[in-house]
Amino acid sequence: MFQLTIHAGDTESQVVAGESYRNLADYLQDGRRVIVITDANILKYYGDFFSAYPVIEIGMGEKNKTLDTLAHIYNRLLEYNADRNSFIVAVGGGIVCDVAGFAASTYMRGIPFGFVSTTLLSQVDASVGGKNGVNFGGYKNMIGAFNQPQFVLCDTTMTQTLPDREFISGFAEIVKAAAIRDAGLFDYLEQNADKAMARDPEVIRHLVVESVKIKADVVEHDEREHGERRILNFGHTFGHAVEVFTGVTHGEAVSIGMMMAARRSVAACGFPQSQVDRLEHLLVRLGLPVTTGARSEDILRILLKDKKRESDFIYLVLLREIGKAVICKTPIEEVKGKKYK
Repeated sequence: MFQLTIHAGDTESQVVAGESYRNLADYLQDGRRVIVITDANILKYYGDFFSAYPVIEIGMGEKNKTLDTLAHIYNRLLEYNADRNSFIVAVGGGIVCDVAGFAASTYMRGIPFGFVSTTLLSQVDASVGGKNGVNFGGYKNMIGAFNQPQFVLCDTTMTQTLPDREFISGFAEIVKAAAIRDAGLFDYLEQNADKAMARDPEVIRHLVVESVKIKADVVEHDEREHGERRILNFGHTFGHAVEVFTGVTHGEAVSIGMMMAARRSVAACGFPQSQVDRLEHLLVRLGLPVTTGARSEDILRILLKDKKRESDFIYLVLLREIGKAVICKTPIEEVKGKKYK
């Protein structure tokens, strides 16, 4: 079991990888009434355990990451007479954690919460770092807040019940972490791609731990994304646009977005073409897509509404080499002049 504490502002968030969800009670505060927020898939596999608590079920899929879902949660919290002495536990993947974290952060101006992260993607990314929110108006994560969970439990055995496509989607965020910060982790991925695809428990645990270390270090230095934390958006600025127009999973969209950014990095940052090819080869080995059928004009339209835009500029995360990312404040006019594939 691996454990670390993220210090962000005046708060601390405990992240534990390799812990069993069955030990949830060890992380709860005495005297607080626990309410679980989860989805139908978790209830199917683990419902007996979580039936010990009042449960709020939300829908599955990106289409449920909305203000309507928030309203449903608020109504159920009122029905359960939840107050500031209550504690929310979100059990699920990135969508459950994002929505439940925002609901907890805003209900009665904020009640404490924690996560039991059940998918590979959420264990290495979505549940760690304190970003919570929902989509709005066709744009991703437009309404949200920075607020740290008290704890994140990453039970890597729970990834064994994931459908193949959802499991593979999580590899994109692991590749991202390696590409921006850790060339050694990138080497490990190349050497163990087949074992990772076969869901080897030790390999998956190692990948989760190393990815969490990278994200935790970045978040501690820049919780609210004013500077260094922007490197975590590698693949996301382009990827979010792809996700909106193609309906692929978040991880698949990030994979495509990373390739778009890598190709742009060649001219902009001197990123060697041989390393572009290396990144593409690894993503393909991990079962992830590297191109999109979305039109350039559609991608551009979403890019111009991205949260990372400031006035006439947008922050793009590019690569100088594997393991070294750079944040480029790019004029919007330059972004408009490019083709995307």
